[in-house]
Amino acid sequence: MSLVTKIHAPQIKIPATYMRGGTSKGVFFNLTDLPEDCQVAGSARDALLLRVIGSPDPYGKQTDGMGGATSSTSKTAIISISEQADHDVDYLFGQVAIDKPFVDWSGNCGNLTAAVGSFAISSGLVAASRIPDNGVCTVRIWQKNIQKTIIAHVPISNGQVQETGDFELDGVTFPAAEVPVEFIAPVDPSEAMFPTGNLVDELEVPGIGTFQATMITAGIPTIFINAEALGYTGTELQDAINSDEEALARFETIRAYGAVKMGLISDIADAKIRQHTPKIAFVAPAQDYVTSSGKNIAADEIDLQVRALSMGKLHHAMMGTAAVAIASAASIPGTLVALATGKTDVSSVTFAHPSGTLTVGAEASLDNDKWTVSKVVMSRSARVLMEGWVRVPALSD
Repeated sequence: MSLVTKIHAPQIKIPATYMRGGTSKGVFFNLTDLPEDCQVAGSARDALLLRVIGSPDPYGKQTDGMGGATSSTSKTAIISISEQADHDVDYLFGQVAIDKPFVDWSGNCGNLTAAVGSFAISSGLVAASRIPDNGVCTVRIWQKNIQKTIIAHVPISNGQVQETGDFELDGVTFPAAEVPVEFIAPVDPSEAMFPTGNLVDELEVPGIGTFQATMITAGIPTIFINAEALGYTGTELQDAINSDEEALARFETIRAYGAVKMGLISDIADAKIRQHTPKIAFVAPAQDYVTSSGKNIAADEIDLQVRALSMGKLHHAMMGTAAVAIASAASIPGTLVALATGKTDVSSVTFAHPSGTLTVGAEASLDNDKWTVSKVVMSRSARVLMEGWVRVPALSD
């Protein structure tokens, strides 16, 4: 056997940190550590991130990259000193498709947001004067994808980010330090929280049916439908949906028509290149169920059941941005989410997802017949999994 082979360019290495944030994990970069042509939006940046994560992978495994072959583990974040006044860092999120060659920049990842503050502090992107020796560092984040402010309250011990603790988050196996996160003005007064102008619409999907739907833009554009209308109870776990190809195709078609009605795309075909947004979710009243880990949750422990799909699959827990949409919709009487709670005044809601429960609060108000949400608050956790360099083959080879 001949050992003579064509000489290829060596791999390049880029400083990176692999982090868990909430129920997601992804590869974090300091913007200035990226190759120069990848420090700006464009094909070079997308190609790099695809190769880092291991996409596109027709096998759907991302074996040759850092991705974990699920929507919640196929993520990237780029952090930089903020260009916005009164903010510490800018945070740009890239959702990497698993089996297709594209990176979706159309929305945020609320779960990874919980890790942005600690990454920024540890990377020297937050002014030392703002970091206490012991206590909490308030990191002001400008979320560039959606042009919104997010505040992360990061615990500090002896001048360093404290990652360990006893805060438990359903969907995450081990406890860690609690990181409260505030999503400030997820819908500001200049925007339409309900793009169609209605709390509930009739969403007609040719060949499938017509569904009542609450379509809201808060945190992330989301379409809510009653579980019963889809033939579900609302207590379903991942396998019940993700093993059913017909069901997944049906959800994707509904999502595409909903995206058109929300004005996010002009043609349903465009949904194929906008997989990250909108999300589609189904809701049901509170009821007993067993989580994916075998834990029994009683109906009186929760306000409602919610299941959401991300990148074409049922999520194992709940996307943080979708939780913002859930809290916002629950706080507004008449939406399908609020109706599912059976309550008329909801400022904080505890909803069930496949892995357990999550409590999230929203401050909503009605002014001149227009609903606005000033803030949504939830607690997550985050920690560094690995740090050093990520290596990829030279993309020009």
